[in-house]
Amino acid sequence: MADIGLECTCGKVKGVARNISPSTARRVICYCEDCQNFARKLNRADDVLNAFGGTEIFQITPSQVEITQGQDQLRYLKLSEKGIYRWYTDCCKTPAGNMIGPKLPFLGIVHTFMGKDNACDKSLGPVRYSVMEQDAIKSPVTSSTEMPKAESSAPKFPISLMIKIFARLFLDSLGGKNKPNAYFKSDGTPISD
Repeated sequence: MADIGLECTCGKVKGVARNISPSTARRVICYCEDCQNFARKLNRADDVLNAFGGTEIFQITPSQVEITQGQDQLRYLKLSEKGIYRWYTDCCKTPAGNMIGPKLPFLGIVHTFMGKDNACDKSLGPVRYSVMEQDAIKSPVTSSTEMPKAESSAPKFPISLMIKIFARLFLDSLGGKNKPNAYFKSDGTPISD
């Protein structure tokens, strides 16, 4: 297991993701419209989305993340009333994490917040899932450009992945891995408005 540095584009927000390995989390590319809209709202589509509109996300628990600098720069938005918390940095609009809420031990860290070099690739392992491919955009590049490969690809969100996530949520909840949480206060309210 390795510790991976977290850093926004301008360097004002820094942190660390601890005990990272391919066996402790999942590396996923999500092509859903919400992930695409989030990147566009932040004016970061060019470096967050791949040529097909996919966002690479590493799914870990909140207890694995510590923000060591610039926590006051973290903000969130919800794309709908019941939507997930989509965290970003106010300073440079770097996506900093997706969460269902403070009680569930689930955090999706967007690749642009994880390390500024490719050294973390070994710790993260291969892309395991490519999901919501029905929402992928046709590549504006050339017809020879192919979607990034994953161990498993699906037009929607596969039931097998949902089962794995819910099983992991259950076990991580029993283990209290939703705390500490760098994004929410101890009373369950977001650290920023």
